Amino acid sequence: MADVRWLDDREARLWQAYRGLTRELQRAFDQQLERDAGLSGAEYAVLAPVSEADDGVVRMRELGRQVGWDRSRLSHQVKRMEKRGLVAREDCAEDARGAMVRITAAGRAAIEAAAPEHVAAVRRHFFDRLSERDQATLTRLFERLLDGHG
Repeated sequence: MADVRWLDDREARLWQAYRGLTRELQRAFDQQLERDAGLSGAEYAVLAPVSEADDGVVRMRELGRQVGWDRSRLSHQVKRMEKRGLVAREDCAEDARGAMVRITAAGRAAIEAAAPEHVAAVRRHFFDRLSERDQATLTRLFERLLDGHG
């Protein structure tokens, strides 16, 4: 442990600000989704990529990659959403071991009802507080930090 590079005051301040920001943004977005659309943040996270797929169907493995969840978490979330009628799970035609997630009419209605207010909240809590220059800088920095983690 003698070789640990502890955070200095400047680094600790940045790290705490980042953690606080992500926590507060997630809380604000989750509250908005629940209030305006009756969706949890997790439900929105699943519905968004499935609704954007050309035919409204995404393979479970790909969906897990897109939302950044492990197979177990995704499976439990999809099961809860099936019970609410937001998605349907189907067998994969190309691979008997695979599964597909299809958005239902109720799921499509829910995401379409949620999206306008969600985008407004993202603008209000994030983009409206940043100049175009700030946005370009953050994009470069976030992409650099993400490079090699995906």
